[in-house]
Amino acid sequence: MEAFEQMMKSRIFAVYGLGTETERFLKEQKGNLNIVGLLDGFREDGEIYGYPIIPISEAVESGVSLIIVVARPGSCKAIAKRIGALCIEKNIALFDVRGKDLLAVNDVSYVFSGLEGYTVQCLLEKIEKSDVISFDFFETLIARIEMCYTDLFELIDLKLKEKGIIIPDFARLRLYAEKELSKNHAPRLEEIYEFLLEAADVHSVSADELADFEWMLDQKTIIERKEVCGICRSAISAGKTVCITSDTYYSREQIESIIGRFGLSDVSEVFASCEYGVSKTQGLYSFLKERYPGKKILHIGDDETTDIEKASEYDIDTQRIYNGANLYDHLGGFGLDNEIKSYSDRVKVGMLIASIFNSPFWFEEASQKVSVKDSFGIGYSFCAPMITDFVLWMKRRAEKQGYKQLLFCARDGYLPIKLYEKVATSAKYFYFLSSRTAAIRAGMENPKDIEYVDSMKYSGSADEALKRRFGIDAAKITRSERDEEILRKSGMQRENYKKYIEKLDIDEGAIGMFDFVAKGTTQMYLQKLFAQHIKGFYFLQLEPEFMADKGLDIEPFYSDEEKNSSAIFDNYYILETILTAPFPQLEEFDENGEPVFAKGTRSKTDIEAFEKAQKGIIEYFEKYIELVPEAARIENKTLDEKILALVNKVQIEDEDFLKLKVEDPFFGRMTDIRDVIG
Repeated sequence: MEAFEQMMKSRIFAVYGLGTETERFLKEQKGNLNIVGLLDGFREDGEIYGYPIIPISEAVESGVSLIIVVARPGSCKAIAKRIGALCIEKNIALFDVRGKDLLAVNDVSYVFSGLEGYTVQCLLEKIEKSDVISFDFFETLIARIEMCYTDLFELIDLKLKEKGIIIPDFARLRLYAEKELSKNHAPRLEEIYEFLLEAADVHSVSADELADFEWMLDQKTIIERKEVCGICRSAISAGKTVCITSDTYYSREQIESIIGRFGLSDVSEVFASCEYGVSKTQGLYSFLKERYPGKKILHIGDDETTDIEKASEYDIDTQRIYNGANLYDHLGGFGLDNEIKSYSDRVKVGMLIASIFNSPFWFEEASQKVSVKDSFGIGYSFCAPMITDFVLWMKRRAEKQGYKQLLFCARDGYLPIKLYEKVATSAKYFYFLSSRTAAIRAGMENPKDIEYVDSMKYSGSADEALKRRFGIDAAKITRSERDEEILRKSGMQRENYKKYIEKLDIDEGAIGMFDFVAKGTTQMYLQKLFAQHIKGFYFLQLEPEFMADKGLDIEPFYSDEEKNSSAIFDNYYILETILTAPFPQLEEFDENGEPVFAKGTRSKTDIEAFEKAQKGIIEYFEKYIELVPEAARIENKTLDEKILALVNKVQIEDEDFLKLKVEDPFFGRMTDIRDVIG
């Protein structure tokens, strides 16, 4: 940052952006910089904040060697695409106000270079040449939604404590018992718990009860690896003899109950190590060979030692396929590992690995680049961790402060309220029809209110702003009548809005209000419609210093200090695009207190795209709260940010998602999500 500040002091430059963020930037610099003028995508003349607005051609002629973009990072990406080529041609540096080089090329690779490849076709050819196909089970046919299978032990410990069963150092003891017993034979789960209880000197629960409890919880973590299970089903349909050979402390019957969930009931036989008393390294493959004498056997598994080397010792052909952790580790763990601090974090990363690397077949295309196929995966893998942490934070903060009723304001509240209701306790909650436009139309009480709204620059003409923001046709009034007509209509709108509110079952107590990313304008004008105090719970509050004198009570998920030092500004536009309702923006209410919506701008395909992403987020949220007890739900914004940022780095194959636009009708802005993603 110091080098960036020196660059500003030593160069002639222009500032791109006319918003209040620019005003803030210029005030902070106190006129000490050599700024030739301000640039904008819509205006090329006039003056603002004491500086001329100039076209970019004039900036070039003036000899600028630096352009600083004062905008939200999502917008910075779009601006860089717009003027980046010219800057490169004219040797002009392009930075955002936080010191980020907007012309820098991202050289992070998400390609499986250097990893031995294989294809589906390669595997199918091996299967075709074999008589018996043996599949490893865990992390081959099925995966666990965990970074490591030992994370299950921490979940068991947490759940036991909820039941009042305390076994000191449980997770370590559970692993120790398994390792000790496995030295000599392949133990059953009940044996493991008998050993554990004796070592812990605990007698309040039986080994059978603990074994059943682990089995029950483990079922919540298990998912199929869809493509591998598909190949298994195809081999069965082709008449091949298919079996499972697994190192496991679960019985044959338990393994069969799992494969039954995934349509694999026709597997011929299950070789479970605990049933034979030996693991793969201790001779389990001998039973496979004895069962099918003289047959050509192919064993498919993920472990280089137990599935490949040991099977080969028994003259069994092999094919290694990578598990999710193999692929994750090969890519350096996406740079996430340093941010993993808790059990909650490990669940998050485990869910990411199980989703992104569910398929082991990344070697079909020449690029071998990590990709996500659809918007469901975008929502589940990248967006859900951040949204999950925010919703759970809001619930916790509202409950701690005694808020018994919450308003989830449209349209951003459409998905969060669906998540909140899955963890709600005694508080009442409402999906509350609102928008910045509807709030200001009902909230104009005096010329100062109008002046405040007019200070927020609209990307269009004054007549367009009057129509969009206030619902008034400029052709039907004179310019001198403008403010009077705004105030007259606002009085009517307040009464209409109150009719809507009266239909809701809102109590007299204080109200908590959700908003996603906002300055506080909506809350400020909604407060005029309620006798109760409103406390805003925001994801981000923009420019809080400009709202400091408005008397608003707002608590953001990201404090001002956190947001300025974090990467969330780079990607929250993506969340904003997904957190929306399938109906258009609310404009106002009619005389019966019924909503009046704007004309829809999104196609059926657009709506389906973001609804699929929302389904992914909902499924993630449900699984997360199932796997992470309330006492262990610790938000980690830095980890969430890094997971969200992956959306910029992987290949997105869903063209419908990439056609979405970031809408901001109040400011007259429409931004392609391709420009936001970068």
